[in-house]
Amino acid sequence: MTTEKEKMVSGGLYRAGDPELVQERASSQSLQRRYNATIVSDAIDRKSILDQWLGSRGSSVSIRTPFYTDYGYNIHLGDNVFFNYGCILLDVCPIHIGDNTQFGPQVQILTADHPRDPQERDAGLEFGQSIRIGRNVWVGGGAIILPGVKVCDDAVIGAGSVVTRDVSAGTTVGGNPARPLVPRDHTA
Repeated sequence: MTTEKEKMVSGGLYRAGDPELVQERASSQSLQRRYNATIVSDAIDRKSILDQWLGSRGSSVSIRTPFYTDYGYNIHLGDNVFFNYGCILLDVCPIHIGDNTQFGPQVQILTADHPRDPQERDAGLEFGQSIRIGRNVWVGGGAIILPGVKVCDDAVIGAGSVVTRDVSAGTTVGGNPARPLVPRDHTA
């Protein structure tokens, strides 16, 4: 028999009120409160909390507080990943982030979604879709990355963008919905 957690992580319809999921969110919130109460000089304590909270993380991960997740265990970070203040990762499905990727303040990465069918919503069902963000990506402040999106290596997401579709390697996108932009030349 498939559990609600197994359904959730695989992107199937599931019930978020399942006791196991409620307990896991409570555990994540406890670690979240502990982490968000730390200061930068508490590096050892911060690393210990992240090791308990996140699915995996590379070396030199830097996450400024506050930082929010649903579960934490579905988040997988490469080396040298940086999150600025106030980022939110709703990780009902896996989120994979590559090496040297940086996030401005208030970025939201949202794997959680709700059925379009009103009877399924009324029945309390939810679902999600995984998000994959490549290496050396820059995500500007206040950007929102929606369920199922893949952002390829070396892409740039403009501040305040709402990313509804995949972003090709080396592409700069901006707006709502995010569309390819011509990058400004900063060498002049």
